[in-house]
Amino acid sequence: MTTTLRPTEPLQRAADGTRSRHYQVCVNSRPVGVLHLGTSSSLGDSVAVIHKLRVDEPDRRRGRGTVAALAAEEVARGWGCRQIEAGVAGDAEAGTRLAQALGYALRNRTMTKPLGTTPPGLPAGCAARPMTREDFAAWRAYESERYARTWMERGVPEADAHAKARRDHEVLLPRGLDTEGMLFSVLEHEGRRVGILWLALHEDRAFVYDVEADAAHRGRGHGRTLMLLAEAQAIAAGRSRIGLNVFAGNTPAERLYESLGYETTRYSYSKPLL
Repeated sequence: MTTTLRPTEPLQRAADGTRSRHYQVCVNSRPVGVLHLGTSSSLGDSVAVIHKLRVDEPDRRRGRGTVAALAAEEVARGWGCRQIEAGVAGDAEAGTRLAQALGYALRNRTMTKPLGTTPPGLPAGCAARPMTREDFAAWRAYESERYARTWMERGVPEADAHAKARRDHEVLLPRGLDTEGMLFSVLEHEGRRVGILWLALHEDRAFVYDVEADAAHRGRGHGRTLMLLAEAQAIAAGRSRIGLNVFAGNTPAERLYESLGYETTRYSYSKPLL
């Protein structure tokens, strides 16, 4: 039996320049699933994204998904893409096994935690204050470079990584420090700055975009205190859930989040297209 992709629409072009197309996954012309392939809105047209891949239950565990994913890679190569990405739900073991079997590497994961109604207290000697404009200017320059470097370490070309850093900050922070729903804090311990926190307040949840203990004060529990601060701010703002993103290989951060009760809700994988 032959598994193929059958387009169900013309190639689509969005206003931001990204491409996408929906397909049926077929076995000998019989539809057995669907696939949605596009290009990345954040990393550019050279990065393909498998937005959705589903094989119907009667045809699962027969290699249909594997062949469909490989066919998607061929389509992406035809588009001129140099890399392909795929997301897998945290509890989708079959999707994780498929991604790993096809040579996709884990890039990052999204973690979330339900919150109670009582804000946690900070350890003795610790207090938070809002960032000043001087704090924010210094942080933004540092964070933009660090963020771009993180993507470069994961195979994104330097120019694309810096463009992503600029674009993401422009989208998330159109008014800089005054952007609505964004909280920027400095953590102090006994009057000395020890770290920073960037927390976003979305309608249904809070999200930690950046949390970092200053280099001279790491290994002293300040990362945990910053996360308690994030939870306290989220609860005070009436949010019942908090989330974050952690890059693969950041083992200390992963262990910290897990110890605080965060669970993985989505894995993001990537693969170079040779």
